[in-house]
Amino acid sequence: MIVCHCMAITDKDIRGAVDWMRAADPATIITPGKVYRALGKRADCGGCLSLFVDTMRACDTVGVPENLRSLRCAPTEGGMHERRSESRRVSE
Repeated sequence: MIVCHCMAITDKDIRGAVDWMRAADPATIITPGKVYRALGKRADCGGCLSLFVDTMRACDTVGVPENLRSLRCAPTEGGMHERRSESRRVSE
């Protein structure tokens, strides 16, 4: 199935790149940008990104390595985010 028409990337290409990256470095964090670079391509219009990420997540080998799973950030305290109050944050 074609995932990205702009760059002609298929679901098989994505799975192959994810498997190749995991085999090359079992401790790597696999991101969409790394998959695009592994394929020698780049995101063009971004319309496919949600399908691209869903296809990546469907791969068995895309998960975060076991030794890095405990590195999650602690929750923010008192409404502070990056040392700024909530009122100073850019709207989302």
